[in-house]
Amino acid sequence: MSICISFPYGGDEVLRLLTEKKIRDALVGFALLVATAGLVLAPDQAIAGAKDGLTLCFNVIVPSLFPFFVLSSLVVDLGLAAYLGRAMERLMRPLFRVSGSCAAAIALGFIGGYPVGARTALQLYQQGLCSKTEAERLLAFCNNSGPAFILGVVGAGVFGDSRVGLLLYLTHALASLLVGLLFRFYGRSTSSQSSAPRAKPIQAVTVPTAFTGAVSRSMQNTLNICAFVVFFAVVLQLLSTYGAFTALARLLSLAGFQPEWARRLVAGLLELSSGVSSLRGSTHLAGRVSMAAFMLGWAGLSVHCQVLSFLVDSGLSAKTYLAGKLCHGLIAAALTYCLARLLPLSVPVADYLVEQAESIAAMDFSTALAASSLAALGGWLFLAALCRSLWRNKCGNHSRNRV
Repeated sequence: MSICISFPYGGDEVLRLLTEKKIRDALVGFALLVATAGLVLAPDQAIAGAKDGLTLCFNVIVPSLFPFFVLSSLVVDLGLAAYLGRAMERLMRPLFRVSGSCAAAIALGFIGGYPVGARTALQLYQQGLCSKTEAERLLAFCNNSGPAFILGVVGAGVFGDSRVGLLLYLTHALASLLVGLLFRFYGRSTSSQSSAPRAKPIQAVTVPTAFTGAVSRSMQNTLNICAFVVFFAVVLQLLSTYGAFTALARLLSLAGFQPEWARRLVAGLLELSSGVSSLRGSTHLAGRVSMAAFMLGWAGLSVHCQVLSFLVDSGLSAKTYLAGKLCHGLIAAALTYCLARLLPLSVPVADYLVEQAESIAAMDFSTALAASSLAALGGWLFLAALCRSLWRNKCGNHSRNRV
């Protein structure tokens, strides 16, 4: 005799109920009530989280992102991306199936860090320098961590070893390019969109107009990002206060994760800096470095919300971006684990590297803003010189061919 147990709702029925407007609105309302109760019951922790988020914005976010946002706007508006696109078309099209102008987003994404690459990709799409499918391919791999964060904060600051930072940056960059090669197959059926769009005329706007527009838009985007940073700082503080991290870690431990590693993974999935900071320790170096590589590739929910704020009303799908970041994290973790087992990374470096990293992190606002502005200016001059050199070589080749 067999006993059959049936449930009133199957998996499909549950999903259908969750998609209904009344059920969805009820769940959202309940979540808002729970969040309000959490703020009322723990006001001191919420205020502390907000203060930490504002301090992070003032000392890190504004100095590091604002100059590069201005740089990315000037690169697109002044036509440098069009110069670069005409010169890099033969390289970008076969490798990643995107227009040559997308090279600007890839370069700025590696230099400026999150979310400069994603914002540049959106600007290229809005300016008509790439198609919708190309922009979605580009979003999958152009939004990367900057070298200063990986080499200084993660490598020397968290692990106390500059070689770890170099290894993480190399695997981070290599994994990003591999994701770009993987997502070149995205949108194969839409062949009409894969053709190269008509290039925007070079020097489309005057320098004063481009500069004033770039500064105003960049400040607005920077403030939007700061809002997300402060919000997630409060959320993480409340989750830690009410033991949500511990509960999520226990769920992951049921899947085979050790409690310590589960807590680290949960923190990294939500917020990058908190997750990376939890990886301090003296044992299991290969495992800690591999998890850091995954966190850097995934970037965290906070960074994703910053990027999604740019994509609102843009018509671009966020699915390729999220899928690309997940692939980026997994590929980077696998590459890092293999290399960390082969390379001798267990010998610590001198303490002065750690002191240098701490001094960089403790810079005041004016010093950090000046350093970031000089880096952005140097990047802008480098791109301008590169575009000019490539365009001259191309024009020279065309003139010789005509003769």
